[in-house]
Order: sequence, then C-alpha cells, then structure tokens
Amino acid sequence: MAEFLTIRLGAEEYGIDILRVQEIRSYEVPTRIAQAPDFMRGVVNLRGVIVPIIDLRLKLGCTQPDGSVSYNEFTVVVVLNVADRIVGAVVDAVADVLAVKAEEVRPAPSMNATVDTSFITGLVSMDQRTIILLDIVSLMSSPEMGLIGAAAA
Repeated sequence: MAEFLTIRLGAEEYGIDILRVQEIRSYEVPTRIAQAPDFMRGVVNLRGVIVPIIDLRLKLGCTQPDGSVSYNEFTVVVVLNVADRIVGAVVDAVADVLAVKAEEVRPAPSMNATVDTSFITGLVSMDQRTIILLDIVSLMSSPEMGLIGAAAA
C-alpha cells in the first residue's frame, strides 16, 4: 500500500508519493532567475535554504486555453524532497491523501512519440475520478529541468 498526496493541475488530479512531500506552503512570488524557462518561476528562501520553484501547471501543460495560469488563495507550493534536493512545485490546490493498493494502479496508456509519459507511473480510478500518479523523481531529474543530476536520482 502506498500513499499519495492528490493535487489539482488545471482540471486534472495528480498524485505525488507522500514520502516525497516535505510540507505544503501558501504561494509567495519567488525571485525570478534571468533566462530561466517559463515553468521555472524562480527561487524562495525557505528557512535559510534557497529553493527552486517549478510551476507544474506550466511544465505539464495544464494551463488555461490561452496558455496562462492564475494565482489565487488555493494556489500552493508543495515542497518536495527529491534526491536530497528541496524543490517547490506550484499547484492549483491540494485535495487529500489517498492510500492505494498496488493492484489498483493501472499502467499509463502508451502514446505516440510526441507525448512523454515517462514520468507517469500509472492511473488510479477512485470515487468517479481518475488520478494520474506522477513519478516526481523522474520528472524533477529530467535534463530539461536541470535541477538534479541523473546520478543523484
């Protein structure tokens, strides 16, 4: 049995391994880093540690039809511990913690070559909703993110 923190990105629900979650914080505007990709919102000082802030909505394409994202009272930062590195992930909202049995997880569907599903570990259907389970280590360790060396993961 594994536990996942469920988060909202746009209209979709995703699950992150609860063991990777350090804390949940309200969104604060980060300090922007020059020439960083759009999904890299910047950095914040979290009790003396400089933490990069990634907007998962932008990274995963869970944006409004015009490509934008909004920040409101439900927008939070999920602080993650990935390969001994602290990273913040901006999400639309957190929902709850789900306990999932291994047999309840369905494999991610195979897609064409233009859709990267390598960071999806599977899908879970619960209470009339489908939750996409993220491999947050794989996602944050991708070369495009530039956050964590592949050897460290």
